[in-house]
Amino acid sequence: MHYFWVPFLPMLGIIVPLLSNRLSRSACAFATALLPALALTLILLDMPTVLQGQAFVDSIEWIPQLGLSLSFRLDGLSVLFSLLILGIGLLVILYARYYLSEKDHMGRFYCYLIMFMTAMLGIVMSNNMLQLWFFWELTSISSFLLISFWSHSSEARKGARMALTITGAGGLALLAGIILLGQVVGSYQLDVVLDSKTLVQQHPYYYAILALFLLGAFTKSAQFPFHFWLPHAMAAPTPVSAYLHSATMVKAGIFLLARFYPVLAGSEVWFVAVSLTGLFTLLLGAYTALFKHDLKGLLAYSTISHLGLIVLLLGLNTELAAIAAVFHIINHAIFKASLFMAAGIIDHESGSRDMRKLNGLWKYMPITATLAMVASASMAGVPLLNGFLSKEMFFAETLDQSILGSLSWLIPVLATIGGAFAVAYSLRFIHDVFFNGEPKGLSKTPHEPPRYMRVPVEVLVALCLLLGIAPSVTIGPLLNSASLAVLHHPLPYFSLAIWHGFNIPLLMSALAIAGGLAIYLNRKPLFRFAALFPVIDAKIQFEAAIQALVRAAQKINDYLESGSLQRYAFWLCFFALLLSAPPLFELESSQGPIAEMPINGAIIIAAILLIAGSLATLIWSHLRLIALLMLSLVGLVVSITFAYFSAPDLALTQLSVEVVTVILLLLALYFFPQQSPTSKSRPSHFVRDLALASFLGCVIGSLCFALMTHPLDSISDYFIANAKTGGGGTNVVNVILVDFRGFDTFGEITVLGIAALGIYKLIARMRLSIRTKDHEGRVWAKDKHPLLLAVVSQSLLPLFLLVSIYIFMRGHNLPGGGFIAGLITSIALIQQYLAHGVEWMSKRVSISYHYFIAFGLLTAALTGLGSWAFGYPFLSSWFDYFYLPWIGKFELTSAMIFDLGVYSTVIGATLLILASLGKLTTKERLTVGER
Repeated sequence: MHYFWVPFLPMLGIIVPLLSNRLSRSACAFATALLPALALTLILLDMPTVLQGQAFVDSIEWIPQLGLSLSFRLDGLSVLFSLLILGIGLLVILYARYYLSEKDHMGRFYCYLIMFMTAMLGIVMSNNMLQLWFFWELTSISSFLLISFWSHSSEARKGARMALTITGAGGLALLAGIILLGQVVGSYQLDVVLDSKTLVQQHPYYYAILALFLLGAFTKSAQFPFHFWLPHAMAAPTPVSAYLHSATMVKAGIFLLARFYPVLAGSEVWFVAVSLTGLFTLLLGAYTALFKHDLKGLLAYSTISHLGLIVLLLGLNTELAAIAAVFHIINHAIFKASLFMAAGIIDHESGSRDMRKLNGLWKYMPITATLAMVASASMAGVPLLNGFLSKEMFFAETLDQSILGSLSWLIPVLATIGGAFAVAYSLRFIHDVFFNGEPKGLSKTPHEPPRYMRVPVEVLVALCLLLGIAPSVTIGPLLNSASLAVLHHPLPYFSLAIWHGFNIPLLMSALAIAGGLAIYLNRKPLFRFAALFPVIDAKIQFEAAIQALVRAAQKINDYLESGSLQRYAFWLCFFALLLSAPPLFELESSQGPIAEMPINGAIIIAAILLIAGSLATLIWSHLRLIALLMLSLVGLVVSITFAYFSAPDLALTQLSVEVVTVILLLLALYFFPQQSPTSKSRPSHFVRDLALASFLGCVIGSLCFALMTHPLDSISDYFIANAKTGGGGTNVVNVILVDFRGFDTFGEITVLGIAALGIYKLIARMRLSIRTKDHEGRVWAKDKHPLLLAVVSQSLLPLFLLVSIYIFMRGHNLPGGGFIAGLITSIALIQQYLAHGVEWMSKRVSISYHYFIAFGLLTAALTGLGSWAFGYPFLSSWFDYFYLPWIGKFELTSAMIFDLGVYSTVIGATLLILASLGKLTTKERLTVGER
């Protein structure tokens, strides 16, 4: 069970760098590394059991009906990736401590880095596909922040935007694929999905699911034609490149292919699509890397090539190819992270990454040069290094396939050519940087880095040697366990021996090394040949496509957003009519079997008032105050209608909201012209709008009549039957709000609080003139706060508060509740503002309304979390009955605490908006930063 805490420890660690940033740089780095190191320790504790072939799965149910749960799994594949994420992540933390300059905000950098680490751990350990997708998108967001860390650089900003656009679009495709796969299988739990290969591959949706998953994987792992974002992401600081673009983020797409290999692989479509995409990416990346002059540019394209190699292996549909893919995931992460760090050291200590200037560095930094050469040799596939073993396994598996039928011999030939180019660009990295003369035009004399900046590279290069010399001992058990998780059945026999005798894969390796040496020695003609082709800058092409998209969107927006409210209302009503009218044509009669209610005097009076209020609002809309009074009449009649039809909770809510809305509009209208210009619509538009409104009214009226006169099976029967037994209350509406649909209510009050804070900030920045006269030129009365209003309001305040408490306390069993009680309290307090003024209230109410919102949301959230402590789903309520002398039997329910949160949030949000708006008319105006 240790593993369950692994994703949460780095999540808690996100804030550690921000808190420790004021300490020394070393202390900040050490504090940042503590929780990831603890997470790595927990993985190591469970690792022996996982290496024996077992898998752990544990879940906390959230919304079982929707397939939502907090679910994690720990098997060989997740252990492998967790070790890479945490192990290399800790090395990058140490490396970044020395790489970042004094001007860089180290706390912010580490915060983004740990956020990304958390997201990657969430991906590789998730046992729920929707949860996996959440973390998948979090990697896109956190990588955007990391790539754009040097935000002063245009290259960094554009590279981050490109990466976010491509990977974000792939994430949307992946979400669609996950939803389809979940619908086909009937579950979003991975342990169920991975056992459903036959069901999925025989389903008509299989090809759509496969295409969507491949889009998600290919965009994240920089496969052709989505590879172009990765080289431009090199504008990030080198620690980011070493972590994201070698060992983690670009491996997320590879992980996706490996994780869903048991359910999606094995078909002819997978075989062709995955293997050919990987092969083309392998060749394109290897060829392009040779011609890059920037160190990180060469490493970026070599990364694309090696990712293509892994994808090709996963596409070959053989068990040994999948094992080779897992092995190369490990090897590539180790040697490529060390090479990126070495490139960063060279840049840091010489001031350049241009290989045309970086010559002869062996003389100035021999230790770094040795480490980089060993890692480069591993990348090239030189014997006795880890890269050689997986490369030889790769060559062997290209011989055992039939992708192209009788032309399948081309695959091993092309694979050997790709290997030759890998040797060539590795030789160029070694020779051009560390030998080949003296440095040219460097801004400073190169030298070795600080001692501990080189330690991460030394650790990784040592692993290259250990895995290459003794693979069975060092990596064999982990490779077996991870491969078992990928294949989902017992492993075939394979050997990690260094020597397999003279065979064709060994010959292919020898040809690749010899061919790579020949390519490098004849590189000048190749460079001249490459120069004949025009340079295609993906960044320029991408920016042009984005700008074209923006222009097209602007044209559509300009056409739709014409600034005419009349036009907006017309199209809204038109499409409402288009959607609501067709069902009526299928009914012979809108009248159903339910008898109509008899019409009495009260109904007639209410209907007349409703129609009169609506028409008066329309006719006198240019007189704002009168229009507001008529509109409030409509709201009052609607409230009475709710009460008449036995909906007292709705009636109380509507009435309270109506009062608050009228006060809000009165405060807002103070700053508006008191008269609006009379409408001057053309007669044709008037006739058109009248016809549309009349027809829409007839349709909506007919729909309402049909619904009310036909039997309706509603979910309300369930709520009525279970309100008392399941929620402990007889007021079904309140039980729904605080129990059955408590999560909806929590979301709504959260939105209410956010909206109030947003309005508050907008109001704080307003600078409006205070009116002194009405529209006819008459000066406002000097008595702003009439004595009668002040006395009556102050006298009624205790009564209002008492009614509010009464409405709140009885809400679980009788009409009322926290929302209505909060509105009543808000009305009582805002009435004091109106009667006495802001200054008078400020002396008596010193607490900030922000705290009401915070207290309400926190109370509601803690009520939900409290149910987890007792093993129940989020926001499950508890109730019981108690007895006290003199009081008798009474009920207590946890839903009342949740309702208290609603009550507090409503008060805080309502008063924050209304009081802040009222302050604009006084000398107590808000300023930004004031509470």
